[in-house]
Amino acid sequence: MKLLRNLLILLIRCVATGILAIATNLATAGESKFSGNFLGLQYTPDQQSAQRVLEFWAYHDTLAGDTNSDILKLRYYQPLQMDQWRATMRLDTSYVSNYGPTLPQHSSGTYSAGNTLLTVWGNHPDIMKYWGGTVGARLVFPFGNNGQWAVGPQIGTVYIPPEGSKSRISDFSPLVRYMYGFDTKNNSFAINPSQPALVRNLNLFPTIGINLTPKTQIRFWDENGIVANTGGGGGWFVPIDAMVTHRYSKHFLFAIGASKQLIQTYQIYNLSVYGKVSFNF
Repeated sequence: MKLLRNLLILLIRCVATGILAIATNLATAGESKFSGNFLGLQYTPDQQSAQRVLEFWAYHDTLAGDTNSDILKLRYYQPLQMDQWRATMRLDTSYVSNYGPTLPQHSSGTYSAGNTLLTVWGNHPDIMKYWGGTVGARLVFPFGNNGQWAVGPQIGTVYIPPEGSKSRISDFSPLVRYMYGFDTKNNSFAINPSQPALVRNLNLFPTIGINLTPKTQIRFWDENGIVANTGGGGGWFVPIDAMVTHRYSKHFLFAIGASKQLIQTYQIYNLSVYGKVSFNF
């Protein structure tokens, strides 16, 4: 098991390094790849947007046992500011339809409430004056028929090309979050014998964006990241996740993406296809 874990970690590093190398090679030949910063990038001290963003998402996930899941999600970003503390609040709420041969009582098109997520992250110049990243936390509300209460701290930062750079890399935005489930909604196994174990997951997002055109990007591991299960049974979920975004106008953006598992010793999904429309104001 220790050997498998080490091999998985090595694979993750190789995949991330490969994506970064491809993005770096897309930079102009006259620009130095290493200018004293990370791959020619520098962290941005202002990582909080001043705009509100409303997004409408749709997902189709293929799960184990020929089960499918259709998800409609509403996501909202709200900037926050208290004195010098600047932060962002993100609210996700969803409707879910699960169907397949193992769920004869559920048919396609029948939706029920899914989990709701509340995430807040930010920074204060007097507390973290030597680091421009953000710290925050996520809380999961199990508003669906099943699910569990969970909470998780997170830490992240954003690296961008310096002003005037012609690099095709738009940003490198790594984020780490640890989710800890502490109570299931239907916590009686007699009532709900199929309920999953309480979540103990480390989520890794080595998010990188590459400019294809001035208004179009391809983003890797932005929506779906790597998951290490630290609870019972262990295991890893390592997907390749890519999303193409296009900014149609100053206030409107749309995107389509897909995520396919590469390693799945911890079961989440086999394939996920998704899209969104985004309005900022």
